[in-house]
Amino acid sequence: MTAVAVPTARPFPPAEHRGRPVGWWGVMMLILTEGTLFIGLLASYFFLWAGSPHWPQGGIEPPDLFRISIFTVVLLSSSIPILVAEWANRRGRMQLVLAMLLVAFVMGAAFLANQVLEYRGLHFGWRDNAYAAIFYTITGLHGLHVLLGLLMNMVVQTKGRVGRLARRNDISVEVFSLYWHFVDGVWILVFASLYLIAHFLT
Repeated sequence: MTAVAVPTARPFPPAEHRGRPVGWWGVMMLILTEGTLFIGLLASYFFLWAGSPHWPQGGIEPPDLFRISIFTVVLLSSSIPILVAEWANRRGRMQLVLAMLLVAFVMGAAFLANQVLEYRGLHFGWRDNAYAAIFYTITGLHGLHVLLGLLMNMVVQTKGRVGRLARRNDISVEVFSLYWHFVDGVWILVFASLYLIAHFLT
C-alpha cells in the first residue's frame, strides 16, 4: 500500500509593520482636537467683533505690532531647525537632532518670555470686557501650548542625552515635530486675527 505524503505546513511569513505607530495617531488626535478649539475661539472673537460698535472695546488700543512681529518671526523660524532635526532623525544623525532641538527650544522660550513681558505691559485685564477676555484666552492658551512644546522638547533631548533614542527614525522626534509645527501654524492664525487684522481694520 502506497503511503500518502502529507504536505508540511509552512509557517506564515512575519507580518509587516504597516501604518503609523500609536504615538503618532495620539498626537494627530490631539492636534485635531486642539485645532478645533482654536477655530472655535477665533470664531468667537470675530463674532464679538461683529456685534460691537467699537473694537477693541472700552477704548483699548489695538495691540502693538512691532515687538510681537519680531517674535512671531522667531517662533515661526523655529520650525526650520525642527525640519533639520527631522531630516537628521531619518538618517540616524542624533547629535545633529539634539543640536537642532536645542536651537528650537531657545527660540520657543524667547517667544514665551516675550509673551510674559507683553502681558505685563498691557493696560487692561482679562476681566475688563469681552475683548480683553477673548484676547487673554486665545493668546494665553497658545502660550500654554508653547510651554507644553518646550517640555516635550526637553523630554526628547533628555532621552537623547541618556541614549534612549532610536539610532534612526525615532518616534519621539517625529511626534514632537508634528506638535511643534502645529503650534507654529496656530500662531499664524492667532497673529493674523488678533494683531494684523485688528490693527489695520479698526
